[in-house]
Amino acid sequence: MRKKSKYNVAVVGVGAVGIEMLRVLKQRNFPVGDLKVLARSERDITVDGQVYHVNQISAEAFEGIDIALFAGTEGEKGAAVTYAPEAVKRGAVVIDNGADFRMDADVPLVVPEVNPKDVKKCKSRGIIANPNCSTIQMVVALAPIHKLLKIKRVIVSTFQAASGAGSKAVDELYSQTRSALEGQPAKPEALPQRIAFNVFPHIGSFGEYDFTSEEWKMVKETRKIMHDEKISISATTVRVPVKTGHSESIYVETRRPVDIDAVKKVLSQSSGIKVVDDPKTCVYPLPVDVEGKDEVFVGRIRKDPFNEKGLWLWVVADNLRKGAATNAVQIAELLAKRPSL
Repeated sequence: MRKKSKYNVAVVGVGAVGIEMLRVLKQRNFPVGDLKVLARSERDITVDGQVYHVNQISAEAFEGIDIALFAGTEGEKGAAVTYAPEAVKRGAVVIDNGADFRMDADVPLVVPEVNPKDVKKCKSRGIIANPNCSTIQMVVALAPIHKLLKIKRVIVSTFQAASGAGSKAVDELYSQTRSALEGQPAKPEALPQRIAFNVFPHIGSFGEYDFTSEEWKMVKETRKIMHDEKISISATTVRVPVKTGHSESIYVETRRPVDIDAVKKVLSQSSGIKVVDDPKTCVYPLPVDVEGKDEVFVGRIRKDPFNEKGLWLWVVADNLRKGAATNAVQIAELLAKRPSL
């Protein structure tokens, strides 16, 4: 891709993530030339007062496109599986938010604060994968610690918002909450269990060792992004009655003894991280405070009193922005800065 002053961009999908991609492109002043919005059906949508015309997706729609942002659908019928190769064939670089290509050996999995140089590896396929939302915020927090102390083991429990399961899950959170307050039954449809006034440890499908697909994503994706297959990672992913914003309780065991002040310093100085950590005044990251923001927020940073090589973190981020749309646009920004791809 040659360096240009502006890039023709396609956004594929107009669900929660696709809409956020349009918002982030505008807010971050990405140098967009022509913008195409593509979905399964033609219509107009309004985002923050601006009307966008949505064209029906087709292979020909990618003619002249430099960067194609796929909002993320998975499986054999997913838009990326069908149309990403067509976009690449016509000269575009694809940034895919779905899981279809993440673990392909010749498709880089990129978090710009962690492994920006990996964008160069997209030459053979023309596709760059956006990691899972829960993985993104975790590796942003872990990477500086890994560089400082070398991570041996990670145990993470996530507390993931309804929006991570799509707009229908958010609607279900609202409708079930109203039903529960009125004493009516709350029947789950978009989610496997009732979400109103409830939590449940089930995100994705159950598989090997009775871990869910979401939990295995955190294992496999983290190792790929951080280029370290030796890190032991174990996850429990939990859905909580929050609209937007994933939270994670992360235990880290390092290969060198922990200097907690050094950890706090390196985190506070790292790109994309905002340390919010004053427990004496009840100050720590909250999902209600991070919605609409692009940073990964880290607090409750503390040393394990029973293990000199152990520490805890509390990590919160907007799953629709840094966990999806913002990370994808940041990858596009890398492409614009690295025109030799």
